[in-house]
Formats: sequence, structure tokens, C-alpha cells
Amino acid sequence: MGDGGSKMTRRMFLSYLVVGLMVLWAGEASTKQRFIEAARGQVGRTLIYDPAYVKLKFPGGDVPIVRGVCTDVLVRAFRGVGIDLQERIWRHKKAHPELYKGLYYTDRLDPNIDHRRVKNIQAYLAARGYRVRGRFLPGDIVVWKLPGSNLDHIGICSDRLNAAGEPLIIHNVGAGAKEEDVLRAYRIVDHFRVFR
Repeated sequence: MGDGGSKMTRRMFLSYLVVGLMVLWAGEASTKQRFIEAARGQVGRTLIYDPAYVKLKFPGGDVPIVRGVCTDVLVRAFRGVGIDLQERIWRHKKAHPELYKGLYYTDRLDPNIDHRRVKNIQAYLAARGYRVRGRFLPGDIVVWKLPGSNLDHIGICSDRLNAAGEPLIIHNVGAGAKEEDVLRAYRIVDHFRVFR
């Protein structure tokens, strides 16, 4: 076949490579979209902000969907894409207790609450290399300090944008899960991107 055959083989290889990369990219995008949809699916279902300590099964434990806190929005969204933060944070904290030391009044392992605390989620995501700076994109995770307090808050950037082109936030700040234009309403202290 000579040179023409090798050019054809290279072109076919490049075509397959491009198609393969497009499939991989589409798969990642669909994971991000499923993450956002799993967060949005809590709106209208999680109606009560309830920070009560609850004994949970492990792994896969959850409080009833009608109640929860800001971290439960994340826990449920991650479970929507097959990631169990309860188990992952418990295992990570067990293997790397120094990364979690002093974040809360106790450093002991507790699978009922460790994954439901903002600073623990921050420590886990930072250790995994997910911290980013700059523009906020759909699927990003944002951490704030609430005004007039030292309370932490966490939420997920929606794929719906405000008039300025910035994402709405899916979160639970006290009245159940909502999708609202609050990205700049509180002091931003951290920013993560798990799904690119």
C-alpha cells in the first residue's frame, strides 16, 4: 500500500482518538450534570433545616430527605453520581487524622456526623486537589462565612445563571433546599471543582 496506506492509517487513528476524547468529555460533562440535577432534585423535597445529631447507618446513611443542613445537599448530590462522602471522609480522616485535627471540638472519628460538617468536607476536597480560584462554573462547590457569625456554609453552583452570568446556588441555609441567586450574598472563603 505504500505511503498512502500509512497516511490513511494515521488519519483513522486520529479520527478514533478525537471521537474517543469527545466520548470521555461527554461522560464527564454528564457526571457534572447528574451532580447538579441530584442537588436540584432536593429542592421542594428537603423542606426543613435540621442540624440535629442523628445515628446513621454506615455506609450510605442519610437523614430523612425532608430535613437536613447545607452539607446534606452535597452528600446527596455526590451520592447521585455514586460517591459516598460519608464513607470517603470517614476513611480519609482515619488515614490522615492530622488534616482534620482541631477543626471541631472533638477529633474522634464519627461516621454519623463527620461528612455533615463543612470544615471536614473542605479538608477532604482540598486534600484531593480540588481547590480552584477564579470564575465560578456550574457544579463548583463554594464555602462561605455567614454574615454576623463565624458559621460556615456550603453550596453547589447551578447550571442556571443570574443576569451577571454567574451561577445560582443550590443550598440549604435555613429553610430547606433552594436554588437562589446568593453566590455573592455571603463572604466566600473557599472554592472547589470536582467535575471538570
